[in-house]
Amino acid sequence: MQSMTIEQLRAASDAGGVEGVTLKGQGGAFLVQIATRSGAAALLAKARSNEPRRFGNPIAALNVLRDVGITIGQFDASEWNPAEKEETAGNRGRADAMRKAHQAAAYTEWLAAEIQESIDDPRPSIPHDEVMARMDARIARHKAAGAKRA
Repeated sequence: MQSMTIEQLRAASDAGGVEGVTLKGQGGAFLVQIATRSGAAALLAKARSNEPRRFGNPIAALNVLRDVGITIGQFDASEWNPAEKEETAGNRGRADAMRKAHQAAAYTEWLAAEIQESIDDPRPSIPHDEVMARMDARIARHKAAGAKRA
């Protein structure tokens, strides 16, 4: 089976040389199969190689086809198995980065709210030395209570 890049598919489609496309599930990915008017079949390939372009998400493939100008086609999920989807460093790494960014943003928002609440608190401020003396006394009480239980 031949291969065709997106640009080649666009040129063939514009020239009327594409009879149809099938978004075919294979393992954990989707491939775009192209039927040409000359009877030859091709797979959509990566830009710089003859390796088939694999889409983990069929919506991404549909977006590519729509951008090329192909809006009608077929769908075959008979050989698709979502359990076989390949985890790549790219999609896993991006998900981890987004998760960490959301966590950092949530923490920053929480911290800003805590600081603002402290600023807005109408009670008088307590000097640092007094707070530390109270904490030392509290720690001593807890240690003494723990020693009595043991």
